[in-house]
Amino acid sequence: MVRHVALLRGINVGKAKRVAMADLRQIVAELGCQDVRTLLNSGNVVFSAPGQRAGQLAARIEAAIAARLRVTSRVTVLTARELRTIVAEQPFGEMVTDPSRCLVAVPSSSAWLRKLEPLAAARWPSEAFGLGSRAAYIWCPGGVLESEALEQLARLLRDEVTTRNWGTTLKLGAMV
Repeated sequence: MVRHVALLRGINVGKAKRVAMADLRQIVAELGCQDVRTLLNSGNVVFSAPGQRAGQLAARIEAAIAARLRVTSRVTVLTARELRTIVAEQPFGEMVTDPSRCLVAVPSSSAWLRKLEPLAAARWPSEAFGLGSRAAYIWCPGGVLESEALEQLARLLRDEVTTRNWGTTLKLGAMV
């Protein structure tokens, strides 16, 4: 059975988009998914979805959240294989001394990564930027809020990308 992870953008950030994880699990289960689990209060859902494609699942989850909870959130669904690839391709290795300062940026489609090639080629004085086949990686030793690379990435991809820190990414990888 194929395992998936759904990454919701902007859920539980600020007061406007608070969603109870129990409600999120129920919505995903009602869409025919099985073994539905959430990670913390983070808008991350791991589940099995026999015979369903990631892109179709993302659209169905988005629509169900909007209809049931009146909350708009873009959703990216990855297969377990894609998530394992994202973990394996992280380019910084032991440079990542604080997992909360290493970001994994997952676009809605890997095609969006082409827009980030100039950022990967740029020199970042105090940061590092890397591209994989399904995600971009930013090492922000000075802090995420101070990251120029993250700001540039957000400007280029806008609502087509969601980020997770390295610690959360590893936890999701263990769950799938």
